Amino acid sequence: MISVLVVDDHALFRAGLTSVLEALPDVALCGEADSGETALEQVATLRPDVVLMDLRMPGIGGLAATARIADQHPDVAVVVLTMSEDPDSVFAALRAGARGYLLKESGADDVHRALTGVARGEAVFGPRVAEQVLRFFAAGQVGGGGTEAFPDLTAREREVLDLMARGLDNASIARRLFLSEKTVRNRVSDILAKLRARTRAEAIARARDAGLGTEPG
Repeated sequence: MISVLVVDDHALFRAGLTSVLEALPDVALCGEADSGETALEQVATLRPDVVLMDLRMPGIGGLAATARIADQHPDVAVVVLTMSEDPDSVFAALRAGARGYLLKESGADDVHRALTGVARGEAVFGPRVAEQVLRFFAAGQVGGGGTEAFPDLTAREREVLDLMARGLDNASIARRLFLSEKTVRNRVSDILAKLRARTRAEAIARARDAGLGTEPG
């Protein structure tokens, strides 16, 4: 049996997904979580074989949670299940340690194949996501296709990282960019996940090594 933890902040979607999983003969639903923080607690307690993880959730979000699970529990496979199919999200999830990436429009058969595949150690993508991955490598875009540091960061995330490297705290960054502190905290969590940095200090050190933060804050 493949034990599965479902992580999504939308209760109706979780209910529908758990119904699908409970109908599969070789899958056992072991728990549910509605945030990245709760997911980390549940993984540590339940030790599921697979986590079905949404990306956009309150708190640290699914990306940062995926990175922590991959680091702290490498035997637990994370399959992202999300609405987002943009390349930034796909490759950020893979760099964070996800072993699969499905869209929420996927049918029960696709979800079942993904669960059994990652449980065997395979990497599994939904059809449209797989096409993106193949096009990405066929175009020679490995590592972002350029010399710019941290190509998997969005423009806004690079801006936040640059200000972090200049020594600004979250409140100062929020004022500088006219954002809420909560938004900045979420951006910082996504940056740490994408860089696979354990701490803010580690991310700042890598940013400065790459030439960011060279002007005073």
